[in-house]
Amino acid sequence: MSAAANPLIQLLNRTSLVLQIFIGLVAGIALALLLPQAAASVGLLGNVFVAALKAVAPVLVFVLVAASIANHQHGQQTHIKPILLLYLIGTFSAALIAVAASFTFPSSLTLASTSADLSPPGGIAEVLKTLLMNVVDNPINALLKGNFIGILAWAVALGFALRHASLSTKQMLADLSDGVTSIVKLVIRLAPLGIFGLVAATLAESGMSVLLDYLHLLLVLVGCMLFVALLVNPLIVFVKIRRNPYPLVLTCLRESGLTAFFTRSSAANIPVNLQLCQRLGLHEETYSVSIPLGATINMAGAAITITVLTLAAVHTLGITVDLPTALLLSLLASICACGASGVAGGSLLLIPLACSLFGIPNEVAMQVVAVGFIIGIVQDSAETALNSSTDVLFTAAACQAQQPRV
Repeated sequence: MSAAANPLIQLLNRTSLVLQIFIGLVAGIALALLLPQAAASVGLLGNVFVAALKAVAPVLVFVLVAASIANHQHGQQTHIKPILLLYLIGTFSAALIAVAASFTFPSSLTLASTSADLSPPGGIAEVLKTLLMNVVDNPINALLKGNFIGILAWAVALGFALRHASLSTKQMLADLSDGVTSIVKLVIRLAPLGIFGLVAATLAESGMSVLLDYLHLLLVLVGCMLFVALLVNPLIVFVKIRRNPYPLVLTCLRESGLTAFFTRSSAANIPVNLQLCQRLGLHEETYSVSIPLGATINMAGAAITITVLTLAAVHTLGITVDLPTALLLSLLASICACGASGVAGGSLLLIPLACSLFGIPNEVAMQVVAVGFIIGIVQDSAETALNSSTDVLFTAAACQAQQPRV
């Protein structure tokens, strides 16, 4: 029996990937509740899926961006500048929402745990230095370590260098891009199995009881992220496209945010976002650059995490915060969030930098980081879902704003 005639293959082809992922999610939860020992063993499926995404994403970004720029024809329009503006507005708005929520629903922490042996950045200058060093990283090293800032820099440079190359060279790049994209599509088809393994193993090993002591803080964090995803971002998109934003918003949350929630990696979700942009019919020369760029600088969820946990420490220590300082914190959190991808440990390790605004010693700040790792099972997932789905949302909004209205 051929693959085309196989009833199971036909059923899978007729069933949407989102529905398959949902089935995998439900099956993972059921297995973790009924057979926790078996659930822990299927975690290999999730690890293989995430590893495959992380393996293919650097090569995909490098080839796709270089090919897109090299094959760009004079006169073709891209919309990178308005997308960058949307990224910055979205991240700063998220930080402001986090400040307002932290004042309205102040959180208190039990700062008694000892922090791990971590190395947070010492200041904004160090964050910027890290970003600069990532830009000039060796391209092979950048690909091996998944340094997407360095990958982007080299892909852009190579793309511009090949703008005047022969047609055969440009066609080779385009064919290579198509080949890597085909491999990515194959990996994404394995998402239901990967999600099944990730959910089953996570619930079996950690459960949800670890979050009960920090439920209030977690509710403030996730509440801010939901508020941004369902109210702030739609408002920004409405201003841009001047029509109902929710069909686009919900599509991005369902098809990008859901996968990102379980992979917990913006980099791993790049292939998913690129495929979603293709299905939405967006401008390829735009999204092939804006999506990997968004995975490094569009960090609304990280801005929320930095702000909420910093103000939780401030409230716990009884430090008074005035409005100008709160606004400065929002700006600092936005800048730090943009650099979070270049710092080992992500947004949590940038909390001591924000805490330094209020004179909080590093020893105390690192205890706040430890609290962040405790609730990270949900916080990091929600943060990544917001970050990654917003990459597609703002890219689509900028592209649709340029389309003539009917």
